Amino acid sequence: MLTDSTPVSNSQDAANMASAAGIASHLPDGNRWATALLTRLHFYIGLLVGPFLFTAALSGILYALTPQIEDRVYRHELYTDSIGEPASLQDQIAAARLVTGHDAALVAIRPAPEPGMTTRILFSEQGMGPSDNRAIFIDPVTAEVRGDLGVYGTSGVLPIRAWIDVFHRGLHLGDVGRLYSELAASWLWVAALGGLAVWIMKYRRERLLRRTSLSVSTRRHRLRDWHGRLGLWILIGVLFFSATGLTWSQWAGGNISVLRAHYGWGTPAVATSLIPNSAHAAHDEHAHHSAVAVPADSGVATMFDPVLAAARKAGIDAGKVEIRPPGKPDSAWTVTEIDRSWPTQVDAVSIDPRSMVIVDQIQFVDFPLAAKLTRWGIDAHMGALFGLANQLVLIVFAGGLLTMIVWGYAMWWRRQSSLVALSLPHAGLLSLLRKAPKSTLMLILVFTGLTGWFLPLLGLSLLLFLLIDGLRMAVARH
Repeated sequence: MLTDSTPVSNSQDAANMASAAGIASHLPDGNRWATALLTRLHFYIGLLVGPFLFTAALSGILYALTPQIEDRVYRHELYTDSIGEPASLQDQIAAARLVTGHDAALVAIRPAPEPGMTTRILFSEQGMGPSDNRAIFIDPVTAEVRGDLGVYGTSGVLPIRAWIDVFHRGLHLGDVGRLYSELAASWLWVAALGGLAVWIMKYRRERLLRRTSLSVSTRRHRLRDWHGRLGLWILIGVLFFSATGLTWSQWAGGNISVLRAHYGWGTPAVATSLIPNSAHAAHDEHAHHSAVAVPADSGVATMFDPVLAAARKAGIDAGKVEIRPPGKPDSAWTVTEIDRSWPTQVDAVSIDPRSMVIVDQIQFVDFPLAAKLTRWGIDAHMGALFGLANQLVLIVFAGGLLTMIVWGYAMWWRRQSSLVALSLPHAGLLSLLRKAPKSTLMLILVFTGLTGWFLPLLGLSLLLFLLIDGLRMAVARH
């Protein structure tokens, strides 16, 4: 048996592979065509989608590290040493107005969640995107302006994390760039489950080889074993990445939203209409709050303190909350908990500013199970659910995926010389499908068609795989 450090010649590798092929020829035909088909598809996923998966995993690791990076880089904006009774929100808004002037539209306030932290006052200015805001950081005790930064999204991430976030999702290329992450998420679960099936089939074959005292333990085969075993260890995490990543995607994410709405799995949101008989509205937890802008001269600054007090009386007890004034007449103010760690606190109330009466209220405990699972899945994907432990788990699984991709390319590179020496032809995907029993083939075609319709990028890229494979076979025949 060769060790990892023993050189392997083409003739040795060829002899081992030829012997293995002879033994494998005695396996049932069903196992042979299925193994070859899954192996070929797994190869194409790794070769063609691997770079996208690598980029998503690496940028995901960087994103998982951003909470600590933000705390260090933006410490002056986020924290304060002042001790004492906090000033009113009205006074803090007045301090922020000295920086923004009266042209900026007031969007929301996030009061200091605990002593030693700053208040965040969000403004919208002309030219900003719907997910972008300007945040003025205020010392709640002294009303001193501590910082002026752009923030992004409902979670209000700061510039460093926002840059990594946008890169992770779309490479800073807009909607076109988002196709890369959707392609990666669409194929990741197929690669994981297909790899598991291949590993099981080849494990059964190798048990037969061991019973015949035949060893095929070359460096490439050892690397394949490591690749397979690591895949087993990170399987659950990879499937989680794929499922939660698809919910953010452009095309597949839209289909998922339709499916959730059809079955009533949407996340409830408080009704804000002051017109009687208003009902709960469905809320998309991925959608960034629209920049509901309150004009500077509307006089709402005096309302933030009483609205917050009314919300506290109604049971909004989380330290992290966001207060939003109405964006149009006959609408209520909203106060929403934004603490997405464990236990999750995302209760919300809407308040009539004329009487301070609670218009509507939702509690996370009353969410449908599907909505709770969605909320937890999204927060776990972002590393927010369990804090540092969540971040470390994400880094371990993403690091495992990076390692598997590198090993996969190494196996492919080492295999090239062996294939040249053996001149082994590889059947194409379509020719392998023709070997399937008719009933099985029909099931495969129906499942593939439905999956390709629900995950459009997977369907389109599968057609590309078939085209490449057909061209390869045509070249090989000539």
